[in-house]
Amino acid sequence: MLRKLSLLFAGALIGAGTTVLVAGQPMISANAAGNETYKNLAIFGDIFERVRSNYVEEPNDSELVENAINGMLMSLDPHSSYLNTEDADDMRTQTRGEFGGLGIEVTMEDELVKVITPMFESPAEEAGVLSGDFISKIDGEEVRGLTLQEAVDKMRGPINTPIVLELLRKGADAPIEVTIVRQIITVQAVKTRIEDDVAYLRVISFTEQTYDDLAEGIEKMTAEIGEDKIKGYVIDLRLNPGGLLDQAINVSDAFLEKGVIVSTRGRDDRDSRRFSARAGDLVNGKPVIVLINGGSASASEIVAGALQDHRRATVVGTQSFGKGSVQTIIPLGEGGALKLTTALYYTPSGISIQGKGITPDIKVDQTLPEELQGRDLTRGESDLRGHIAGEKEDDEGSGSVAYVPQDPKDDDQLTFALELLRGERTDKAFPPDPNKATSN
Repeated sequence: MLRKLSLLFAGALIGAGTTVLVAGQPMISANAAGNETYKNLAIFGDIFERVRSNYVEEPNDSELVENAINGMLMSLDPHSSYLNTEDADDMRTQTRGEFGGLGIEVTMEDELVKVITPMFESPAEEAGVLSGDFISKIDGEEVRGLTLQEAVDKMRGPINTPIVLELLRKGADAPIEVTIVRQIITVQAVKTRIEDDVAYLRVISFTEQTYDDLAEGIEKMTAEIGEDKIKGYVIDLRLNPGGLLDQAINVSDAFLEKGVIVSTRGRDDRDSRRFSARAGDLVNGKPVIVLINGGSASASEIVAGALQDHRRATVVGTQSFGKGSVQTIIPLGEGGALKLTTALYYTPSGISIQGKGITPDIKVDQTLPEELQGRDLTRGESDLRGHIAGEKEDDEGSGSVAYVPQDPKDDDQLTFALELLRGERTDKAFPPDPNKATSN
């Protein structure tokens, strides 16, 4: 039975975060290793050869090396890792927000892939795929026994290549076979809708498409509601695990006229950087409310922290995840890459949220459905084994419940935000006082 709710656990967040893409050149040369280090490397080589020669079953050399590399990186922190060619390609696909595919949103139900919806004017829609269809075979291979990710990987592929799906449809006497030609699919990074006199923007992730999607959504909804009638904007960052640093900066800049957005500090002072806003507010000073919860991590926290410190927006919800580190993606030979934690980021007031998170201006807990009540669903960076201890981290740690109802009528946090914007509810934190802005 499919559970119709959005729930994000820490395991999904571990692989996300704020990333910087680096092409070609290494960052800073390390100091030469000492004699003791070379002795240990010699021991490693000796153990490697003994495992290859004497283990009870013949091991895969590549897997041995890859696992050894990952063991080294995992000992640093939960977010550093080695990406083999396949993982690196997948990461690049996620950050681009584009891939060769069919254009369907899917889930797993009863061991089959269920179509939630085909995207508008996508190859799947044009081929006749409907919401509620079950995909039972992909190019003749049974879907049963595959994970959802394995099935999705099989449906993605080079553009202009065909794929055959067998569909089970309610009311149909027999399976339906359709041939679909893969095309470039652009994943919408920001979903929008109009809540009467309020513009709602849900930022799903920070990919290369995010700022453009945001700007387009603001323009369309403002025109439809009318700039003189619109009460304000809700920026929903709940369940957003992060993404590209430059996109987090651009999204913050969309609502700011000036001031520091975020600063990053690495091991070497030369790696420290400050990113500032440029003149221009896409919503012309209209009220903004940002929604966060325990699923808001990294790039999401950069945006929430910047708008909060500058008193440009009121932050509503519960404590964010608390991932205040930046990972740099360093390309390696053979198409692989190294994802390495290289810096911590700081809000405009100079505060690190590593292991602490963003504290909302107004705390609003979300009511859980009956099947989730009584379970410990609080997750945060401070719960992750081996995480970098934050400057402001305390016994309370970071994070909170990461749950958002699919039906807006059940969404307590969104309802609270809408009532604030419409003047149906008051709070001393809304509207925020720009004279009390804290910027470093």
